[in-house]
This record gives sequence, C-alpha cells and structure tokens, in this order.
Amino acid sequence: MSHIAPVFDHGAVEASAPAISRRVVEDYEAWESEVWPTFVEAAKSGRPFVCWKVADAHNLPHPPCQERDWARLMGRLRRERIVRYDGFGLARDKSACRRWRGTVEAIQGRAA
Repeated sequence: MSHIAPVFDHGAVEASAPAISRRVVEDYEAWESEVWPTFVEAAKSGRPFVCWKVADAHNLPHPPCQERDWARLMGRLRRERIVRYDGFGLARDKSACRRWRGTVEAIQGRAA
C-alpha cells in the first residue's frame, strides 16, 4: 500500500466576504412593521422562499428575539392567508427549516 500525499496548487486562496452586519430592532412591533412589506412581496411572487434568504437579500434587521420572532411573524402571515407552508428548505447550517409560498389570494393581490 502506498501513501500518496495530495498535491495542492499554490494559487491564491480566496476567503469569503465578511457577512454584512445587520442591526437589531429592539421592539417587536417596530420590527414587524419594517419587514412585513418585504415578506408580502415575497409571497406575491409565488416562488417558494425561506425567511433567512429573504432577510439576507433585502438586508432586513434582526428581530429582538431570534428564537421566537421569526415564527411569530410567519404565523401571522399564515393566519392572514398571505403565505402557506411549502415543505422544507435549508437553513444556514444546512439543517431543515420551513419553506413558504404565497397563497393564491396573495398572488392575485386579494390578501394584505
């Protein structure tokens, strides 16, 4: 059995860009009113989405409580018939998270 060491090219190694730091809004109602229109527009598109990708794409602020407030926001959007559950997507750490899609009412402009 031979042991062969891997060969590395000595090209430039590129580091990923640093994450854009987003502010944290300390009041839930103020945070919700700021991010609500963005999620309504995501629902109107009719394409499936996960929350963190929408938040990153639009540089939305963080909620006061990361563990509860995203679920609280999506629960309200669901109760108001703007979004519906659409399976699972990938979270940042590659674990499963809920994927959402706009309802027919939202896509046609009858909701929100």
